[in-house]
Amino acid sequence: MKAIWNGAIGFGLVNIPVKIYSATETSKLDLDMLDKSDFSNIKFKRVNEKTGKEVKWENIVKGYLMDDKYIVLDEEDYEAASPEKSKILSIEHFVKEIEVDSVYFENPYFLEPQKNGENAYRLLLKALSDTKMVGVGTFVLRESEAIGMIRPYHDEILVLNRLRFAQEIRDYKDLKIPAKKSPKPAELKMAKNLIQQLSEKFDPDIYKNTYSEELLKIIKKKAKGKTIKLKKSEPAKQGKVIDLMAQLKASLQSPKSKNAS
Repeated sequence: MKAIWNGAIGFGLVNIPVKIYSATETSKLDLDMLDKSDFSNIKFKRVNEKTGKEVKWENIVKGYLMDDKYIVLDEEDYEAASPEKSKILSIEHFVKEIEVDSVYFENPYFLEPQKNGENAYRLLLKALSDTKMVGVGTFVLRESEAIGMIRPYHDEILVLNRLRFAQEIRDYKDLKIPAKKSPKPAELKMAKNLIQQLSEKFDPDIYKNTYSEELLKIIKKKAKGKTIKLKKSEPAKQGKVIDLMAQLKASLQSPKSKNAS
């Protein structure tokens, strides 16, 4: 793996030199866009919408539309707005992980201690594990200020989760959310029983992204000239009055629920 950031974690007066590595990778197949007529590769051009002519990279600028007029930005403007370039991720607060809603989570990164930072790294890892707390602070990644949450992962390594800023979360008040109304006691009891029957320890390995795998199988079949049969999907049932009690009873009697219990 290639490190994407070199710096240090600021833990009180302790500095822990670390490297950041991306903890995830895509499982999507790399597909090219082709011309349907002869399967030639599609190339994208930057074209002036008025003249229709291609514009070279050195002649392209960025601007913000304000009052029907573009305000063009230059390199000095970006520099003035950029956060102070620092290689320190300073932990400003320690909070309970359960208090950080998953809606704020963005990308996870692995943290690797650099030379002479191993002892302090293990100290922070153990302290966070024992207290069930996480460290939150800001840092600069790729010219942008970011919020980071540091937590133990399998009690073996520190993971940095990049978090969204509060102003990036949309307001949901305009959505048509059902009014607060207590469910019927009998239905609530059966729903809790169903949850209990299907409860088990979370195991991420049982969930597999099979789309790319299945798509590759189709590609290999087509390469051999085989015909692909389309799977039929059940249409979603909408607009019907739902008998919740009947559905809950049926769910509790299903083989899956019985096996889980």
